Amino acid sequence: MIDRPAGGERAVLVHIDFPDSGMQEDLSEFKELARSAGAEEVAVIKGHRHAPEPKYFVGSGKADEIRASVVAHKAELVLFNHALSPGQERNLERLLECRVLDRTGLILDIFAQRARSFEGKLQVELALLKHMSSRLVRGWTHLERQRGGIGLRGPGETQLETDRRLIRHRIKLISQRLIKVRQQRDQGRRARHKAIVPTVALVGYTNAGKSTLFNRLCGAEVYVANQLFATLDPTLRRIELPELGPVILADTVGFIRHLPHDLVDAFRATLEEVCEADLLLHVVDLHDERMQSNITQVNSVLESIGGDSVPQVLVYNKIDLLPGFLPRIDHVSAEQITRVWVSAQEGKGMAELQTALVTLLGQNLVQRLLVLKPQDAKVRAALYQLNAVQSETIDEEGNFHLLVRLPKVELEKLFH
Repeated sequence: MIDRPAGGERAVLVHIDFPDSGMQEDLSEFKELARSAGAEEVAVIKGHRHAPEPKYFVGSGKADEIRASVVAHKAELVLFNHALSPGQERNLERLLECRVLDRTGLILDIFAQRARSFEGKLQVELALLKHMSSRLVRGWTHLERQRGGIGLRGPGETQLETDRRLIRHRIKLISQRLIKVRQQRDQGRRARHKAIVPTVALVGYTNAGKSTLFNRLCGAEVYVANQLFATLDPTLRRIELPELGPVILADTVGFIRHLPHDLVDAFRATLEEVCEADLLLHVVDLHDERMQSNITQVNSVLESIGGDSVPQVLVYNKIDLLPGFLPRIDHVSAEQITRVWVSAQEGKGMAELQTALVTLLGQNLVQRLLVLKPQDAKVRAALYQLNAVQSETIDEEGNFHLLVRLPKVELEKLFH
């Protein structure tokens, strides 16, 4: 739909420093994003500004410098580590005569490459269409006139209006499909809740090691790579924990600074797994110099999706990369755990992490020996339906002696 110069992999990266910390981006993370998208970095143009310039985002002198670099390196793509307006993108493409992508477009491109499941592809397409709808004008300047002439008399739409209408229709269709996906996920969550199977969701900054940790705990083979957004589609696995029984573990998409709002909205169905979890394992890359900032960014995204109320424990990962660090559990009290130190890559600290999970998830569970009379058959049936019965014996008088393990709330519901 968009008539643009053909894209390529040879890329010039543009990074501008701003005094305003709200607009500041990280250059090393930007380079990782470009590498994850498959771009070959041929040059990095840096600069300083107090505020973006309306026409090119950068000043005219810096724009000429970028153009000279594009020509010198025969680059086919210019990547900006900032959010550009549709007009700025259009002006830059005319000046540079190559494709221009801002930070949001780059992240969307990575997501488009990573999506594997039907749901993931729908979510990425929805985000892309929303992003594209504001940028349609660039390719259709030669068609911005009413259709007319013999055989061309139609509804009186410009080509641009037609495409905007088609995009709106497609967005509506995808949104309806994602509503069905959300309903299916709700059914799955209700089934797990009914069976009293707690859910633990792994969250964290992208490339913190969530999928490696997930594989260690589950014995699964989720795709792992040293790149941003290696995991896009959520993966759920059932594991058995000692003294606790079955637990559902969910691996989720990584977060990043200034995650595009369209992506947050599009992935809301997936991110609901985080909001509905009983516990969050916030995986942190201990080796990353931006560790504290990354923790803040993840908590900010969790707050925006309503996941900040879910109990959370920090999992400091990659202790193998730092000398003198051993697996351990940090306590505030006997039952209040704040951090667990592990190395998912080498499998260190997995026993400590399992102990922490049992402690944290077991706080709401009670184990009781109940004696039910024959007329209490409905209560007995409800306990079996909740999968709470550990063992059962019947005495000579026909009473049921049940050893049960279930959440305190569910037990109170049955006897009130």
